[in-house]
Amino acid sequence: MSTPSEQAQPEGRAPAGVLVLRTLAMPRDTNPWGDIFGGWILSQMDVAAGLMAGEVAQGRSATVTVDGVVFHRPVSVGDTVCAYAELLKVGRTSLDIRIEIWARDLVHLWEPEHDFVAEAVFRYVAIDAEGRPRPIPDNPEFFTR
Repeated sequence: MSTPSEQAQPEGRAPAGVLVLRTLAMPRDTNPWGDIFGGWILSQMDVAAGLMAGEVAQGRSATVTVDGVVFHRPVSVGDTVCAYAELLKVGRTSLDIRIEIWARDLVHLWEPEHDFVAEAVFRYVAIDAEGRPRPIPDNPEFFTR
């Protein structure tokens, strides 16, 4: 029987995208069983996607949808949680960003390998000062039309 770590990280699998957020799972973020709340992980994913969306859209953006959320294994207190973002699609006013969460224990027992713990696709829309959709300008660092 394989361990959750072996199930979560296929042989040779590495994080997809760029590291955009790194944080520490703390005791205040746990459920009664001591695991980190899925909602806390989802909020970290939204923060990470929002960081990339703001850079790509060169300004304010807002979450529109979250699709395909999958939690592969629990996260524990003391795990370092790393969010990797991959730009999937850029439309006229919206963009899709895939977020992968990888974690490893750096507090209790240093682990050299990350475990793949969660993933989802976030759609953001670029918005103006009044909250209305605005065109996303070309951004050569990420894409060119």
